Amino acid sequence: MSMIESLSSATVSTKANVYFDGKCVSHSLTLADGSKKSVGVILPATLTFSTGAPEIMEGTGGRCEYLLAGSSEWKAAGPGEKFSIPGNSSFQIRVSGEPYSYICHFG
Repeated sequence: MSMIESLSSATVSTKANVYFDGKCVSHSLTLADGSKKSVGVILPATLTFSTGAPEIMEGTGGRCEYLLAGSSEWKAAGPGEKFSIPGNSSFQIRVSGEPYSYICHFG
């Protein structure tokens, strides 16, 4: 599976988004076409995130397991793998060992 290795023509927010006492840190991007993304890293932890708009998480390093709201099955994802989260929902993400690096694509 191919993995995005760089994003061209992006405006990057220099202020970091820091969540869960630093266990998740990201930076917001706006691409030339107006699409919004964030790139970040999640350190070993189990965290719960809520969504407003739909999101697609794309792994760029490390591995995670995720549990979508309403599901009872944890699924694994790693580099080059994506998973979708519906808008106005939530998901849990579990990282152990190596930190999980990602690109979040906002719908």
